[in-house]
Amino acid sequence: MKPGRAGTMTHDYKRNGTTTLFAALDVLSGSVIGQCLPRHRHTEFLKFLGRIDREVPKGLRVHLILDNYATHNHPNVRAWLAKHPRFELHFTPTSSSWLNMVEIFFGRLTDKAIRRGIFHSVPDLIQAIETYLAAHNHSPQPFRWTATTDQILEKVRRGRVALDAIAS
Repeated sequence: MKPGRAGTMTHDYKRNGTTTLFAALDVLSGSVIGQCLPRHRHTEFLKFLGRIDREVPKGLRVHLILDNYATHNHPNVRAWLAKHPRFELHFTPTSSSWLNMVEIFFGRLTDKAIRRGIFHSVPDLIQAIETYLAAHNHSPQPFRWTATTDQILEKVRRGRVALDAIAS
């Protein structure tokens, strides 16, 4: 590592497996319900939905914002959702970015628990993720936007001007 040079992986880096992290962010409190599961199928999604159902107080509606993960279309998932009407699914448009709050959370998880980590096994990786989640949830903080509406709209205007300049 040298000043001004980006960190890279060594030639002998070996990935020892992966896990799937299902995570639900409570935007009001900043807490996260997270669960590492071995695969990315409808059966794992149903396990995660069950966990959310157990952990979120019964009187509350649950709004889930999903990306293009298609397991919600599986008949078993549809049947589960039909029996749990407090769950409402919302979807991000195709090719769009995830919600900024979710991106920020996963970025922090990556920076503080995973990047540059040495994980000799999948359980080691899962332990690092679960340790981070527990520490995060010990004193969660909701995300607070610092930009005003005017600042955001001005940034959009500048972006459009720049795109128009490129197009012409």
